[in-house]
Amino acid sequence: MYAVIRSLGVSGVGGYEVSVEVNITTGLPVFEIVGLPDAAVKEARERVRAVIKNNGFRYPVSHLTVNLAPADKKKAGTVYDLPLLIGILSAAGEIKNPPKDSAFFGELSLTGELRPVPGALPMAIAAERAGIRTLYVPEANAPEAAFAEHVSVIPVRDVKQLLQHLNHVEEIQPAAAPKLGETAMGQPDFSDVKGQENVRRALEIAAAGGHNVLMVGPPGAGKSMLAKRLPSILPDMTREEMIQSTEIHSVAGLTDRQHPVISERPFRSPHHSISPAGLAGGGTTPRPGEISLAHNGVLFLDELPEFRSDVLEVLRQPLEDGTVTVSRVSGAVTFPSRFMLVCAMNPCRCGWYGHPSGRCRCTPNEVRRYQNRVSGPLLDRIDIVVEVPALEYDEIRRKNPAESSAVIRKRVNAARTIQHARFPDDSTMCNAHMRTRELRRFCSLSEDGEELMRDAFDAMGLSARSHDRILRVARTIADLDGAEEIGVSHIAEAIQYRSFDFTEQ
Repeated sequence: MYAVIRSLGVSGVGGYEVSVEVNITTGLPVFEIVGLPDAAVKEARERVRAVIKNNGFRYPVSHLTVNLAPADKKKAGTVYDLPLLIGILSAAGEIKNPPKDSAFFGELSLTGELRPVPGALPMAIAAERAGIRTLYVPEANAPEAAFAEHVSVIPVRDVKQLLQHLNHVEEIQPAAAPKLGETAMGQPDFSDVKGQENVRRALEIAAAGGHNVLMVGPPGAGKSMLAKRLPSILPDMTREEMIQSTEIHSVAGLTDRQHPVISERPFRSPHHSISPAGLAGGGTTPRPGEISLAHNGVLFLDELPEFRSDVLEVLRQPLEDGTVTVSRVSGAVTFPSRFMLVCAMNPCRCGWYGHPSGRCRCTPNEVRRYQNRVSGPLLDRIDIVVEVPALEYDEIRRKNPAESSAVIRKRVNAARTIQHARFPDDSTMCNAHMRTRELRRFCSLSEDGEELMRDAFDAMGLSARSHDRILRVARTIADLDGAEEIGVSHIAEAIQYRSFDFTEQ
């Protein structure tokens, strides 16, 4: 007796099809699972056996072999409980074979209830690619899986309900795609910010072009407050970006029935004690780290010099490539990591270096040692460095509300619309991701602009990377102004964001 049930698995942040092949023959009662199963997959034998007996079916007392194909790819997790159950019941003749264009996944309780599993959306998208038309999933996973198109997602509460549906006794209605809430609802608003007009301007430019930012200022100046309000002015996510972010969060187990789809740009703020693996991703079965969870959103590193140097150096390659590769004995997995890096730091360890009050008691060597904890190559990958000065009393007590996030967001969306039209058939999503040939095409300068850029390059000792980043920022400033060409004022403002000197405050 033989049965094949289609299922799915997850590798990295992508899904793939798995065939659950069940063979029942005469012989000593043995239940073997082959096809590189991990411990959780092997333990499915006991869960499936209990579910069969607790739901009134006859458990086959025979030699039972299950192969998970492709057999050369490691299978992990509890996702195969449900297809194992259906395969055994089909091979034993207890139920009819399900349609060939259907697939199953889900974890079983001992009584037959279905529990959610991570990676529902990647598996649903893989099912769509594999030509699967009907996908049976745990009820709690249905809203997330239904975000995939061209596949009918059937939400299953327990085994009894599923079998009644397969026998056409009581049909289960397919799950509807989740309704996405209004973006930026409930987020902190820029109208709460007092003063700091220069920083607000810098963050608006960063949001419009996807640029990396470093804010430097004393404690209490509002660096963290400003960073936490950045998502409220970021441009709306496209459907493709929602799918990418949801796949990553789903694999990490961070989605649920109330929040099945990531429709707002992620904001991740890891503590400075994080390890390199926590930032980049890792584990025996590699899982995405903070830089991948921040994909299409913001990675905020508060108190930047307090992070270990080996942790900060992990950022260098992902900032350039937009991906991070985690290599283990079992193989290498590549995770997407295209994020905005937003950092905040004090000018010295006590935080008051350069303040007019003279509160700083750090020696010049202590100040230099503290600032040197952030490497030059990392600073070279930051587009905008802006000072966040301590607020004066009159600014704190000002009654007039500042400009709201909604107003700023309109300007940001308008600038992003220009950029989407500029890069219609390309993977480049914003100015910060422009490559060399795009810089030559879209960032040409006038004679005055060339002269200003040449003077800045020589006077500031800029690298080639810094030169290109100034051009990208200038292009974004011009987009915010609605200008087709980059003007001298745009270049001057972009240079200003690269001219911050820690030692001359």
